[in-house]
Amino acid sequence: MDNNEINRVQQPGIIPGPGPRPVGRPVEIPPSSGPSFRSVLERTTAPQPSTGAGEPLRFSAHAMQRLESRNISLTADDVKKMNVMADKAAAKGAKNSLFIVRDVAMVVSIKNRTVITAVDSDSMKENVFTNIDSAAII
Repeated sequence: MDNNEINRVQQPGIIPGPGPRPVGRPVEIPPSSGPSFRSVLERTTAPQPSTGAGEPLRFSAHAMQRLESRNISLTADDVKKMNVMADKAAAKGAKNSLFIVRDVAMVVSIKNRTVITAVDSDSMKENVFTNIDSAAII
């Protein structure tokens, strides 16, 4: 169709669009203010970083200090159970969890696989634990 035919057929107020796209040429979408579809697709299909599942829990310096100052001792079996529970918490999408092992409460960063702090039973009373999204009784 040439321009004369388009002008004759065209209704008032309607502007003709571009001609047909050449075969094999991708459609070009004007940029928007947000991320491009391609970048979102690449980000969502890219391999995600490991959640640390299976990695052993570490104890922060603060947690170690709390364990020592409050005479809290954990057995190898306690730590093994905590690692299993950290894997379960990660699978459920937890980020920071309160683990209760016997008479000890610990705040654990599931994402970083790190015990942040530890509290004995005497210090637990009348205490509020914040910044947690889950709890596990081991």
